[in-house]
Amino acid sequence: MSFRTTASHPALILDDVRGAQKMLSGVARVTALEGSRHLTELVGSPVHLKCENLQRTGSFKLRGAYVRISGLTPVERAAGVVAASAGNHAQGVALASSLLGVRSTVFMPVGAPLPKVAATREYGAEVRLHGQVVDETLAAAQQYAEETGAVFIHPFDHPDIIAGQGTVGLEILEQCPEVRTIVLGIGGGGFAAGVAVAVKALRPDVRIVGVQAEGAACYPPSLAAGHPVSLDSPATMADGIKVGRPGDVPFRLIEELVDEVRTVTEDELSSALLLCLERAKLVVEPAGASPVAALLSDPQAFRGPVVAVLSGGNVDPLLMQRILRHGMSAAGRYLSLRLRLTDRPGVLAALLAALTVADANVLDIGHVRTDPRLGLTEAEVDLHLETKGPQHCAEVEAALRAAGFRVMG
Repeated sequence: MSFRTTASHPALILDDVRGAQKMLSGVARVTALEGSRHLTELVGSPVHLKCENLQRTGSFKLRGAYVRISGLTPVERAAGVVAASAGNHAQGVALASSLLGVRSTVFMPVGAPLPKVAATREYGAEVRLHGQVVDETLAAAQQYAEETGAVFIHPFDHPDIIAGQGTVGLEILEQCPEVRTIVLGIGGGGFAAGVAVAVKALRPDVRIVGVQAEGAACYPPSLAAGHPVSLDSPATMADGIKVGRPGDVPFRLIEELVDEVRTVTEDELSSALLLCLERAKLVVEPAGASPVAALLSDPQAFRGPVVAVLSGGNVDPLLMQRILRHGMSAAGRYLSLRLRLTDRPGVLAALLAALTVADANVLDIGHVRTDPRLGLTEAEVDLHLETKGPQHCAEVEAALRAAGFRVMG
């Protein structure tokens, strides 16, 4: 498949996306569109979740990878393909290559989560661990391509990738014809660009809102400058959108077709992931939860019906555990306190009794009796509690003070 057009001719770009949709028939799933009662009540109009976290390989990446590799010549296919990724793109390339009978080599960072490494291998790729950060991994993959003749499959900066990702936009219009706003995460921009060119060609009235993590937001300064700008050190838990520079190809499309790019904090990402798990019963990675985070942070800013795209669900279990803790803390459902007590028998039991009355669940307790900071008859207790929300946190702290305990913070 060849991408025949430029950003100034979105109607022709639509033909490429439609061609990609035909190519993906029977390969990529038409993922579900689920309503969210909680978000609907919050926003004040219908909100639907486009569940690309339930796509094969756990994200939308299969779409673009399959279209890109399908377009290779027989000579290029014989040389094999190579990619660099910490997770989702790796799995998409691995499965697409296997389905098309093409040999694939995927470079992943040394610290890539073991489940993602294992899944990439199981989809048929040869995995090579190289570098501590994705930039080092990317350089190694590009060097491998130069040395072996393998075709480098870029995660977002190629027209065929963009056309494949844009098929999500066509599905949204088919599943929710009345949609007024589409919210989706942006990393390098291939996904947002593809969805935007498909949707804007058919429904120019639909508002497209991109979301980036605050610590890895390369698009706002790039859009302000009128060209891609690199970030020195992007930092976010949302590794799926942790990209330091926009792609050249998607940048021009996003500049023309995406209506707004918003940023969200790490706390908002954590809260959104927790909401997806508790309310929608969906496992979503931080990048996939970014549209929900944007809705939570400013619900009145989105005209409905709204479709929020959950772009992926590949999250390492250990990271999930940390994120859930962080999300519960951000939601006021964890409370950490340090108390100074009189060191005598029965005081610790009295403290636990007071917490029982306050209906706080003790997750962890640390009891320090020997420390230069403490007086001869003093002890210090670190408490980690599970609570019911911000108001309950305040009630628990007030109850402890009322019971005579000295709360240090």
